[in-house]
Amino acid sequence: MAVLGTTPQCGELAGFGADRIDLVEDQALNDYLVDVHDRVLGAIVKREKPCLVLFEATFSGRELAAVLGAKFNGSVASGCTAIQYWDDGFEVLRPVLGGRFKARLHLSALPAFVAVRSRSFPLCKAEGAAKIVSIPVKVPRTRFKNIKRETSGQKIALDRADVVVSGGRGMGGPDFSLLEALAELLGGAVGASRSAVDADWRPVSDQVGQTGLVVAPDLYIACGISGASQHMAGMSASKRIVAINKDSHAPIFSKADFGVKGDLFEILPHAIETIKRLRSTSNQGATT
Repeated sequence: MAVLGTTPQCGELAGFGADRIDLVEDQALNDYLVDVHDRVLGAIVKREKPCLVLFEATFSGRELAAVLGAKFNGSVASGCTAIQYWDDGFEVLRPVLGGRFKARLHLSALPAFVAVRSRSFPLCKAEGAAKIVSIPVKVPRTRFKNIKRETSGQKIALDRADVVVSGGRGMGGPDFSLLEALAELLGGAVGASRSAVDADWRPVSDQVGQTGLVVAPDLYIACGISGASQHMAGMSASKRIVAINKDSHAPIFSKADFGVKGDLFEILPHAIETIKRLRSTSNQGATT
């Protein structure tokens, strides 16, 4: 495992099955810049000569997998949900066509650079701890200049949240306060469809879909989202999907475990108040 930057989480990572953690500590690596990170990781790959390099399928992970794959003439696969040895290489599965099918890819050109979808595998603690080794890699200077930083400001990372409440064109504007209230109540995060992001109602970092983040929460609540294939590709792996939409013919209902036809601005306030009331009753019962 390779860790870049000054992170206090190395000790925690050491308990999840890695034999060794290669640590490159430098403040310049705390912010992702592809021309810096690809050269540092490239130096580690060149030295260690691995057959397989895994990334999380985030914006940066997908980009690094592609850049390093080209640099080392290796195989590249992104958005994968399963991986295993196959003859002289690896076999991976990745959802396609909005999650309706899975493509089986054989990666024979090594090293293989694979970006794996978040939450595709259970997190398992291992006995013993990995050895943390500081690697003396020279960190190059970037050729880019950071002009503007845009973050969603959410407490919980969208692609790691157990509950995601997303809004689409049916929100009618940038007021996502109802969704934010419900997400906070459920300990989750707020997402958005591409149409909502394109309308500048939410930042790009909140976009769920094929061209945004791929999420797989325990509960996904889609509010005013029709269910275009590009959005479905980003949330179809959710364990439970609840859809709220005025249009009973919206494609999202065919994927949802629970569907509610109606005005989200009438339904969500009732849902929020009901959850608060049930929790209040439960807390009162626990104290008596």
